[in-house]
Amino acid sequence: MIEWSEQHLMMRDAMRKFVETEIKPNLEELEHGDTPPYDVLRKMVRTFGIDAMQRARFEKQIAREKAALAAGANGESAEKPQANGNGTARSGGDADGAALQLIPIIELCRYCPGMVTAMGVSAGLTAASILSKGSIRQKEKWALPLLTMEKIGSWAITEPGSGSDAFGSMMSTAKRRGDGYVLNGSKTFITNGPYADTIVFICKLDEGNEPRERQVLHFVLDRGMPGLVQSKPLRKMGMHSSPTGQLFLEDVFVERERLLGESEEAASRGGRAGAKATFSMERSGVAAMALGIVSQCLELCTEYARTRVQFGRPIGEFQLIQAKLAKMEVARMNLQNLVFRHIELSAQGKGMSMTEASACKLYAAGAAVEVALEAVQLYGGNGYMAEYQVEQLARDAKVLQIYGGTDEIQISQIARNLLAH
Repeated sequence: MIEWSEQHLMMRDAMRKFVETEIKPNLEELEHGDTPPYDVLRKMVRTFGIDAMQRARFEKQIAREKAALAAGANGESAEKPQANGNGTARSGGDADGAALQLIPIIELCRYCPGMVTAMGVSAGLTAASILSKGSIRQKEKWALPLLTMEKIGSWAITEPGSGSDAFGSMMSTAKRRGDGYVLNGSKTFITNGPYADTIVFICKLDEGNEPRERQVLHFVLDRGMPGLVQSKPLRKMGMHSSPTGQLFLEDVFVERERLLGESEEAASRGGRAGAKATFSMERSGVAAMALGIVSQCLELCTEYARTRVQFGRPIGEFQLIQAKLAKMEVARMNLQNLVFRHIELSAQGKGMSMTEASACKLYAAGAAVEVALEAVQLYGGNGYMAEYQVEQLARDAKVLQIYGGTDEIQISQIARNLLAH
């Protein structure tokens, strides 16, 4: 893929109009007020029929899985569906579907990157975790409402003392009790944590063994369960339109039906590997977010360079300013090509490997931060003021180098793969 199709451009223009009508006028309240982003996101998925599209895809996936189970029961062989980037199944190529999922991300990130994080963790990471590891019953009960944004989801892995060592330092536990489990522990930096209706809680099975030897399990929790406390939104540097919070579990009893896969044997097949696959999906999507941020910075800076006059002429006539604009355009082109790479893989029914996704995230996050900071510099004193949007975009871009694995983790992942061959 070398350029957007006419259909893609029509979707982009419609999405841009929605953002400028529904989000841009309310940006101050979304960023600095007490207004969660979910009503606007639900309006967006209804306006563009995303909820209906997700429902149709989900129903096809479930039908295929039920057919595969029936075929297996009869001794026949059936192809197992593979999970797509958004958690739904894929069979063959779906380039247009991938493009139409990425375009809203790009356009939202021009004004409100936090909304993409809120939506992506709910309809993406949380739903994908259930769809990849859950039973058919679990998928029908918990995944579909997440895909359509009827319910809000959280994917809870990070703990106060863990950081990048998510599994090694994990202290949250599940202990068997009768036909169920008792969960204890705390999580932090959890996107949608304060408002989540459905939570995928990742912990270790405590059988009296050493923590690093314990099996990783995933449970689905519902808001309001006894012993589950969801904190108020945390204050943070950027991404203010994406509520982030803490979760506290004290003797939360869950039935076996809440264990993803509904058995420890099934769960063991997708513990760490399943979480890493979810990380890979998250990392490969950062390029679209970075493209939105960089595109907006470039557009704002180009207009500012035309109209800002210093020493008797527009600053765009100075070579140092021209160099900044040129580097921003190079970054935009590279990020767009990474997005096109994602779409091409989807057309082949594939996804990025963990290493490729790490490389994609490493470059995309760095490019977004560099361009956003250059935008602030180009604006000078104005760029440091909250009145100008480049100030917000610079704060928002920084977290791309942190969540989903820090830059240092991406470098380690890429290098280990290179040295292994």
